[in-house]
Amino acid sequence: MTIQNACRCRSPSKAMQSALGTIHMRLLRNRPSIPETTAAAKGHNATAVCCAIQSGNRRSNVTILVTGATGNIGRRVVDQLVGAGQRVRAMTRDPRAARLTDGVEVVYGDFERPETWPDVLDEIERVYLFPFAYVASEPGAGFVEQAAKAGVRRFVVHSAAAAGFAPGDEPGDRSLSPLRRHLADERQAHRELELMVEATDAEWTHVRPGLLAVNALGWAERIRAELVVREPYGTAGYPLVHEADIAEVAVAALLGDSHVGAAYTITGPAKISQAEQVKAIGAAIGEEIRFEELTPEQAREQWLQDGYPPEMADWRIELLAAAVDGPGSLPPTTTFQQITGRPARTFARWALDHAADFRPARRTKKAA
Repeated sequence: MTIQNACRCRSPSKAMQSALGTIHMRLLRNRPSIPETTAAAKGHNATAVCCAIQSGNRRSNVTILVTGATGNIGRRVVDQLVGAGQRVRAMTRDPRAARLTDGVEVVYGDFERPETWPDVLDEIERVYLFPFAYVASEPGAGFVEQAAKAGVRRFVVHSAAAAGFAPGDEPGDRSLSPLRRHLADERQAHRELELMVEATDAEWTHVRPGLLAVNALGWAERIRAELVVREPYGTAGYPLVHEADIAEVAVAALLGDSHVGAAYTITGPAKISQAEQVKAIGAAIGEEIRFEELTPEQAREQWLQDGYPPEMADWRIELLAAAVDGPGSLPPTTTFQQITGRPARTFARWALDHAADFRPARRTKKAA
C-alpha cells in the first residue's frame, strides 16, 4: 500500500500525508483551546447516521464554496454540485491551472494568506472545508472563524476516520509505537478542526474518510514502466474508499438538512489486500501485473531512499502488519449505503475509473 498526498501531490517525498487518506494536517500549536464537549453542549448528535439523502435537492440561490477544489475529492464535489444545479465557487491557489467544470467560479485563495479570504467568502453560506484550514495565532483570526463572521451558515468538514478514534494516546509520547503516535497526531489535528467548526454558530457535518483508494496511484509510474508493484505484506489491506463516495456524502450534507450534526466515517465495502488491488488494476488495464513482496526491512530501506522520514517508514510497516489477518485499525463501515441506499463502490470499480492512469504506453512490437 502506498501512502501519498491525495490532494496536492503524488510524490511521497514532496508531501507526507495521513495514513487515513487525507492530507497530514498539522494545526498551528498556539491555537486556542476548544473543549471536546462543544457538540454535546449544542445538542448535536455527532455520530448520527441518516438512512437516506433528503429528497428534493433543488437549485439554491446561494453559492457554495469548495475549498481544496482541485484535489481528487474536491473535484468530485464540484462536479456533483454542478450536476445538481448548484452555483459553485472553487477556491484554489492556482486558478489558471484549475481546469474545472464550465460554469464554476474559480477564485484565488490560500489558507495561509488571510488577505485572500474576503473575496473567497463574499456572499457564501455553505462551505466544503478542506482539512488544511490552519488555526491562527490569535483567537478568532482563523479561516473558520472568519468564514462564520462573513456569513457562512453551514460547514461540511473533510476530516478523517482518525478523528473518531477514542482519545487517550498523546502524539508526543515516545513510549508509544510509531503507528500509535501517528494515529494520535491524526486524531488530534482533525478533531481540533472539527471542534473549531462546532464552536461557531454554524451548522456542521463531519465527513471522515478512511484510507483512500486513490493512494494506489503511487504505484502508477512503476506499473506503466515495468508492470510490477513491490511492497511488504501482500495480504495486508484495508477497506479502501472511492473518492466519488466521499464526495457524494459531502454533497448530500451540503444540500440536505438531515445530515446536520452528524459525523460519518466512510470506507470501502470490504478489506482488499495489496495483492488483490494489483490484480484488480491489471484486470482494468488488460495486463498482468506482478506483485513482488518485499521484507519489511527491504521496504523500509526503499522508502528511506524515496525520501520518507524514518518514523513514517516505521508506522507504515506497522500499519500494514496490523492488517494481515484482519481489518487493522479501520474495519469496513456501511455508512455510505445507509446514506445513499446503494453499496459503496468497490476497488475494482475504482481501478476501472482510473485505468488510464496505469495503462502502459504503447510498446514497440518486438521483431519476429
